[in-house]
Amino acid sequence: MSGTRLDPIDRKILAELQADGRMTNVELARRVGISAPPCLRRVRTLEEAGYIKGYHADVDARELGFEVQVFAMVGLQSQAEADLVTFENRCRAWPLVRECHMLNGEVDFILKCVAPDLSTFQSFLTEDLLRAENVASVKTSLVIRGAKDDPGVPFEVLEERMMRTA
Repeated sequence: MSGTRLDPIDRKILAELQADGRMTNVELARRVGISAPPCLRRVRTLEEAGYIKGYHADVDARELGFEVQVFAMVGLQSQAEADLVTFENRCRAWPLVRECHMLNGEVDFILKCVAPDLSTFQSFLTEDLLRAENVASVKTSLVIRGAKDDPGVPFEVLEERMMRTA
């Protein structure tokens, strides 16, 4: 299926699972208008093809005591591929780094970090991030509040595009 166009039922399955990954296969099948066995086969095929990367609970970081969220813009001294990979691997090992994205432009990477308090983040910043090999600069922005945090992709936009090209 990878590399081919998804049919409307596959897209509906993905949209429904993105909205609620905990529903039963029977409920999913009902919502997309097919019976349970072919629905389960389609879900497994979507998983194997890489359209579904996993399932997780959307936990409330603040309720769990992670009061601080920071975006860190990181500039590297070298952008050689080996150095980029080394930095990405280091980010994967840091628990406070929840997201790491390589960017085009003035900043090489943006990191989304969470911490229980400002002193924990400051320790990470000064003892780990700023001391990491190849890091030339770090600028941080503390999140005051979030206005939107939708996971996944906007399936309604995909459906509109599919209707226009059909």
